[in-house]
Amino acid sequence: MSIYDEIKLGLTQAIEYEKGNIKAKKSTLNILPLDRFSANDIKEIRKSTGLTQVLFAKFMGVSVKTVEAWESGRNHPDGSACRLLSITKNYPSFPETSGIISINEL
Repeated sequence: MSIYDEIKLGLTQAIEYEKGNIKAKKSTLNILPLDRFSANDIKEIRKSTGLTQVLFAKFMGVSVKTVEAWESGRNHPDGSACRLLSITKNYPSFPETSGIISINEL
């Protein structure tokens, strides 16, 4: 189908929708609530990646002190850190496969 035909079809459908002759398609997105992580959970996630606290902190975009506080239970991640932890928990190779961390073998 040519671009002209696609535009014509879209305009025809828009007119029919406005007249009430067709219904618009709609989608509903469900976003899962943030996971919560215990100190042990975070340590296990980090270990599953094979990263040290220093490298894990760089991956997460936080300080080493923050990772230490998470792993000791003195503090807890929130927001985007929880999303990133969830992804990493499900896909331990994510730091490397996403390109955030690269491994240079000598």
